[in-house]
Amino acid sequence: MSELHETILNLGLDDLRVWAGGKIVNRGKSYRKHVYDLVRTVDGGLLATVSGTDEYETWIGVDEDGALDYFCTCPYDWGACKHAVAVILAGLDRVKAGEKISLADPGDDRGLLIYEDFADDCDDAGRDVVTESDVEIILQKKKKSELLKMLVDFARRFPEVRQNILETDQLQQGDITTLVSSLADEIEEVTSEDAWCNWRGEGSLPDYDHIQQQLSALLTKGYADEVVELGRQLWEQGGEQVGQSHDDGETAVEVADCMGIVFQAVSASSMPPAEQLLWFIDVFLEDEYCLSDDGREYVQSERYGKDHWQEVVNDLQARLAKCPKPKGDDYSLRYHRKQVMDWLIQAFEKSGQAELILPLLEKEVHTVQCYERLVNLLLEQGQLAKARDRCIQGYERTRDGAAGIASRLQEKLRELARQEKNPELVAAYRARDFFACPGLNNYRELRKACEEVGCWPVVHAASMDFLEQGQRPDQPEGKKEWPLPAPEVDEGKVSGGRPDFPIYGVLIDIAIHEKRLDDVVALHAQQKSRDRWSTGKDQEVARAVAASHPDVALAIWHKLALNQIDRVKPAAYTVAAGYLGKMRQVYQQTGQPAKWQQLITSMRTEHKRKSRLLEVLDSLEGKRLID
Repeated sequence: MSELHETILNLGLDDLRVWAGGKIVNRGKSYRKHVYDLVRTVDGGLLATVSGTDEYETWIGVDEDGALDYFCTCPYDWGACKHAVAVILAGLDRVKAGEKISLADPGDDRGLLIYEDFADDCDDAGRDVVTESDVEIILQKKKKSELLKMLVDFARRFPEVRQNILETDQLQQGDITTLVSSLADEIEEVTSEDAWCNWRGEGSLPDYDHIQQQLSALLTKGYADEVVELGRQLWEQGGEQVGQSHDDGETAVEVADCMGIVFQAVSASSMPPAEQLLWFIDVFLEDEYCLSDDGREYVQSERYGKDHWQEVVNDLQARLAKCPKPKGDDYSLRYHRKQVMDWLIQAFEKSGQAELILPLLEKEVHTVQCYERLVNLLLEQGQLAKARDRCIQGYERTRDGAAGIASRLQEKLRELARQEKNPELVAAYRARDFFACPGLNNYRELRKACEEVGCWPVVHAASMDFLEQGQRPDQPEGKKEWPLPAPEVDEGKVSGGRPDFPIYGVLIDIAIHEKRLDDVVALHAQQKSRDRWSTGKDQEVARAVAASHPDVALAIWHKLALNQIDRVKPAAYTVAAGYLGKMRQVYQQTGQPAKWQQLITSMRTEHKRKSRLLEVLDSLEGKRLID
């Protein structure tokens, strides 16, 4: 008899996913075979050791509200970890196999190791992992020689305990030369590791926990300069590692957390204030992976006055003068020069020289294409005519090579037309947006603008003709009368391929928006007959017509689910479950529960060899993990 807490015994896969997240659950599944020395606590929890890149002690229990609780000695700090999931699964595997789980020994050394951190997170003294009173009772009975022997034994068995003892002594004695050298070697070693993980949760992730702890300890003891020196090494080598990693950004988070301590050290270092600011700015300019975000708050500190920022101004002006000017489409040079200019603008503001910003933007506008920032500043100063001229000039210069900038400048022209109460011109720009990029949002904006002018019926008919046949009514070759004026800038050559007409996706979106559900079904059928293998707007259509045309929705979701199952991947099975869940809801709402059971039964029979899929089907039916 396992005597586990009923909350753990009644867990289903959905419960675990809600608790830990699908990604962590998948990782935990791959670690369940690495769980050993599994024991049961008096209150029905679990205690075990999980082997991975290191050995971690993990406890699973249930809090006073009946919810899962856990503690693990691993460095993962964003919720339940893969080790916690692995212990749960291993425990339930034992129960399912009819094996007995032994009761934990109150003096279990693993409990002693995790107690210090666990006590900080939990005030429930009634838990039977290892409580404060347990530790006191055990240690009070020990002689000094026994305690010393215990510590020596821990240091021998656990290298991290030995290392912590030595490093703590070095810090207390003020002998940090060896400690700093050792930490530099550790940074070299950790940043040279491969950083990767796959969808199954397998991989190799560097552990920065000890580096972070030691940087923090050095800073706390007043060795800010040493932390800054180590931080530069970490920044260069860690950034290179992040650039080569394939781990969903996990290593980037670790490096960024360490750099947060380094940034704090910079502001406490012996560097003059202006040098500190330039140290930060250099890092920001080098950052390709958003590792320096924590440093932004230090740059805004009031401890840096106008005189300090004036020194920064002088430095950045010299840098900008030496920056090579980009030629043609050299994005890299243009981006770097623009970043230096942006920091110089901030330095102007901080040093009380905001009047120098406009001349700088005027000088750099064509070189770094800062048209939007220049136009915004002109608008803030009420120079509407000049802002319009800069919009038109910038649009013409960026239309063919920087379409994004040109599009935003066109938006500025539309906003200027709105401010000057020219609704016809506003509608003309909205029409251009719609014809250049057909979509529901642009359609809605076009309708709103044209209704204000009173020409929506004509524009609506022309817009539908365009979506069906591809003929633009706002161009000279348009055969129908067009009620709107020409915009102030020429659209030029339209980039990209010509879409296939009719544009069924947009027609369907509009029909859904206008609740023309019969048209939605008809348009979807036409789309499927033309694009036989495309999923098109399947999901949107199914959601829209589930109540009015349930058979159509069921057929769509069924096909989407089968497509995912045919991929034979656990992640795809999870997606398939989402579609099947929608089918179950429709069957229930339409009074057809028998058809739902028939569907699930047939799937179980057809795919009986796909164990991971069967687990997903279990979760749909609310089955426990041990069933």
